Amino acid sequence: MIRVLFVCHGNICRSTMAQCMFQDMVNKKGLSGKFYIDSAATSREEIGNGPHYGTVGKLREVGIPVIPHRARQMTRGDYEEYDYLIGMDSYNISNMTRIAGGDPDKKIFQMLAFAGSLRSIADPWYTGNFDETYDDLKEGLEAFYRYLESKGL
Repeated sequence: MIRVLFVCHGNICRSTMAQCMFQDMVNKKGLSGKFYIDSAATSREEIGNGPHYGTVGKLREVGIPVIPHRARQMTRGDYEEYDYLIGMDSYNISNMTRIAGGDPDKKIFQMLAFAGSLRSIADPWYTGNFDETYDDLKEGLEAFYRYLESKGL
């Protein structure tokens, strides 16, 4: 089983959107049994809160089921539990590495790195633009899936 953790600052916008989108992607490919997918935050600001209404609205608009989720903070134990820990921007990566106590197994990635870019996933908490975030995540998640295929999935 491939275990994937998507991480952003608060775990209510970008990482929950990525979790729902990637789960939908693998479900449609008939591969849900091969994956365990979750999301987390680097901060404690939104702990216990559900996905942002903008995330929910965008996912519903494009026909992707919203997974019941409550924001939680990433832990050091997550580093051991997951195969891929994917952050949305360089600040997330820095905080994820700190929380994990380093990245000796090279399991921490920035989302758009799979698409050959170090560009950040747009944060709709600040921009209000959930369409841009969705487009960025679609690009990154499709590239991540191709990466996994190249590794033999």
